[in-house]
Amino acid sequence: MRSSWFHKLSLIFGPRPPRNWLLLCLVSVFLLIVLLGSSPPSAFDSASVSVRSDIYTNYRRLKEQAAGDYLELRNLVTNHVKDFDLCGKERENYVPCYNVSANLLAGFQNEEEFDRHCEIPRDQQHCLVRPPKDYKIPLTWPTCKDVIWSGNVKLTKDQFLSSGSMTKRLMLLEENQISFLSEDGMMIDGVKDYAHQIAEMIGLGSDTEFLQAGVRNVLDIGCGFGSFSAHLLSLKLMALCMAAYEPTGSQVQLALERGLPAITGNFISRQLPFPSLSYDMVHCTRCGIVWDDKEGLFLIEVDRVIRPGGYLVLTSPRSRQQGSSMDAKKGSMSTPFEEFTQKLCWNLLAQQEETFIWQKTADSQCSSSKRDNLPLCKGDDVQSYYQPLPHCVSGTASKRWIPIQKSSFGSLSSTELEVHGVNPEDFSEDMEFWRSALRNYWSLLSPLIFSDHPKRPGDEDPLPPYNMVRNVMDMSANYGGLNAAIMEAKKSVWVMNVVPISEHKTLPLILDRGFTGILHDWDGLLFPIRLVL
Repeated sequence: MRSSWFHKLSLIFGPRPPRNWLLLCLVSVFLLIVLLGSSPPSAFDSASVSVRSDIYTNYRRLKEQAAGDYLELRNLVTNHVKDFDLCGKERENYVPCYNVSANLLAGFQNEEEFDRHCEIPRDQQHCLVRPPKDYKIPLTWPTCKDVIWSGNVKLTKDQFLSSGSMTKRLMLLEENQISFLSEDGMMIDGVKDYAHQIAEMIGLGSDTEFLQAGVRNVLDIGCGFGSFSAHLLSLKLMALCMAAYEPTGSQVQLALERGLPAITGNFISRQLPFPSLSYDMVHCTRCGIVWDDKEGLFLIEVDRVIRPGGYLVLTSPRSRQQGSSMDAKKGSMSTPFEEFTQKLCWNLLAQQEETFIWQKTADSQCSSSKRDNLPLCKGDDVQSYYQPLPHCVSGTASKRWIPIQKSSFGSLSSTELEVHGVNPEDFSEDMEFWRSALRNYWSLLSPLIFSDHPKRPGDEDPLPPYNMVRNVMDMSANYGGLNAAIMEAKKSVWVMNVVPISEHKTLPLILDRGFTGILHDWDGLLFPIRLVL
C-alpha cells in the first residue's frame, strides 16, 4: 500500500517520473554542491548565529594548530635542554636582581642591600631553578587558596605559629598540610571581621560595599600569609601582595602557593614599578616600615601610587604611637608622621585600636601653604621603573586625576579613553578580539584544565574545585583585554598584566580599569617572581 506522500507525487509526475525530470534533479544537486564547495568561509561565518557552533567550528583548527606548535616547541626543547642543568640547592629561593651578599659587597647599606639592584655585575648561571625537595603539585583552585602543602614553602610549623601576622594561629590538618580556615569554615584570626571593621571606618555598612565606594584594587604591603588579600579576592577586588625579598620563608612564595597575586618588591630607595595614581587603597599590617623615616620619602611614594580619594590603612602598635598625638588637644606637639600627612593633604578618617585610616585629598589644588618645602614633581612618571625616590609630590597635574568614587570598573568611558590617548573604536575592537580569543582558548584547554570532570568545548564550566588554572600572566597586556574578557565570562582566574617598558604606555589604563599589572623589561631582565603559575 502506497503512502500518502508517494500517492501525491504520483498524481503530479505520474506513476513513473519522466527521465528528463530525474536528469534535471541530478544536475541541480550537482550544481548546488559545486556552489557550496566554492563559497568562501566568511559566508559560513556570517550565517552562524550561535556561539556554540563557532566554538565547535574553531576547535578542530585550534587543536591541529596547537599540536603543530607543540611539536615545534618539543623540537626546540630537545635541541637546547641539554645546555641547562639544575641549579644548586643554594639557589632554590633565587629571585633575579635580589642578592643581599652581592649588594653588601657593592657598598649598599641601611637596608638598601635588600632592595632591587640589577645594575650590579654578577655571574649569570644558565640553569633551571629547582623546586623544594618535597614539592607537590598544588591542590586545585580555589581549594589551594585555603589549604597548601607545607613542603612547598620554606616555613616550619614553629615559624608559622610564632609569626606576628594576622594568621599566626594556623591549624595543621595533617603533618603535610596547612589550612587557613578553622573547623567551621571561617577564616582564622578574624580576617573577615577586620575587613568589616575597615569598611565601617570609611563609612560603609559592610566590606561587600568596597566596590560601590570606588575601591577596586588594593596594594597589600608586607602581606604576611596573604589572608587579607585572599579575602578581598573573594569580594571581587584585585589585591596585589607585595613583600620584601627574603632568602627563606618568603611571604611572596607562600602567597603564590595559595594562588594569590604577589610580587617581590619594596621601596627602600627606589620607586615601585607602578605609575602614579595606580591603587584605590594601600594596606599595611605590621609591615615593619618606619613611615616617617628618610624625611617622609616612604609616605610620599605611597601618596604617589594612591588615587585621589583613596585610602592608606595602617595597623600596627607603631601606628598607635604615631597617631597618639592626634587625639591630643590643640597646641600640643605633633609628630613628624602627622606633619607629613598634613603636608600631603591627607585626612585622618578614623582610628580604632591599632588601626588608622587616612584618605588622600581629591583636590589637586591642595593648599600650597600645607606643602611647605614639598614641591610638585615635574614631568611624566608613567614609565617610572625603579627610579630613585623623589622628594616631590606626583600626579597632581595628571589628566588621570579622577576621584575613585567617580571611576569606572572594567570598561572605561570614551572620555576616560581620551585621557589615555586611546581611540574608542580601537578599544572596542580589542575587546571583541579577546572575547573571541578567550572562547577559543577555553574550548581548546578545557580537557586539560578541568580535572576529574570531562568537559566538551562549548559546555558550561564545572564548578570548583575542578579548575586547574588559577592565574594567567599576559606578557604583553596592551589594554588588558584578556583580563576584561576573563572577568566578563566569569572565569575564576586572575591575570597578571605585564606591560613591556618598550611598548605603548598602557599600564595606567590597565590599572584604571581596576586590574593589576606591572612594568617589566623583557629584553634585559628576568621577572621578579620565581613561581607564578
